[in-house]
Amino acid sequence: MLRPRRVRDVNDLVARVRHNPRLQVGHVLVLLSTPLLIVVALKCMALSMNGQLAWLGLVGGAIAICGAVILAADKGALGLVISAFDTLPDDVFVKLKPGLVVMQAQAGWLVLLRGLLLLPLGFAFLSIAMFSAGVIPGWQAITMLIGALLLFAPDGFEIISLSASVLVLIALVPLGLQILL
Repeated sequence: MLRPRRVRDVNDLVARVRHNPRLQVGHVLVLLSTPLLIVVALKCMALSMNGQLAWLGLVGGAIAICGAVILAADKGALGLVISAFDTLPDDVFVKLKPGLVVMQAQAGWLVLLRGLLLLPLGFAFLSIAMFSAGVIPGWQAITMLIGALLLFAPDGFEIISLSASVLVLIALVPLGLQILL
């Protein structure tokens, strides 16, 4: 995680995922967080409906929800399946490389996973819409926007994704506390 490197081919993918239980646990945690992302997107969308950019909140919420569903599909298709492959002995695993090539290339219906970029785009729109509606102050909107934009980092740069998630968390915790209290 602290040595980011872009996953360029199947050998990079294998080096990254093979015998890497922390990465697999991380993928499971991300998968389990997707329902919460949908709830947060719905709440942010509802909160942004009173501003001049209410339409942007509606669009942002819808886009973020689609992105969260695609995130769950991504973690199921690529994270969980590859963790199952990881249980195989090396001599069997090496025979799966052609399958890993088409998975990495997002061949067939896996092409839908490219819609994952909708998630950060939707939350970026929501940050602007909530600021416009006066729901969050400028520092929260900017923090959330920067965090959402950093989520566009490519696979293999988990430290950037983690930093982005922390920024979004910093932006949303005060709002969550305000809603709860």
